[in-house]
Amino acid sequence: MIYSHWSEIPENAWPSIFFRPLEIACRGDGSIKIDAHALSCLDNLRSLLGRPIHLSSAYRSPYRNAACGGAPKSVHLTGKAYDVQLRGHDKEEIRKVADQVGFKGMGLRYNTFIHLDTSRRRTW
Repeated sequence: MIYSHWSEIPENAWPSIFFRPLEIACRGDGSIKIDAHALSCLDNLRSLLGRPIHLSSAYRSPYRNAACGGAPKSVHLTGKAYDVQLRGHDKEEIRKVADQVGFKGMGLRYNTFIHLDTSRRRTW
């Protein structure tokens, strides 16, 4: 599903339990592309961790992706990627649970967040 602004999503059509559209929308213009499978994986991750997680990035419009230095073919452009802030969470615990719930791409080289996506299996 694609919306030009997160506020256009009917409340009864929002598929997430733990996250609101604003948290998933592009930080630049509020547009949003929802991948139901990826969002379900994110909800399952939050549920199994047993406490809130915070996102520093989710969907990115092409303009926002370029402005923040994202890769030209970033999975964030598809709505299938999330950068989860560590904020007191253990990176290895998030990695293990993320693998269990269906995330395949994992960016572990960062100090303050972990990148998770449902694209293809890879780690960096």
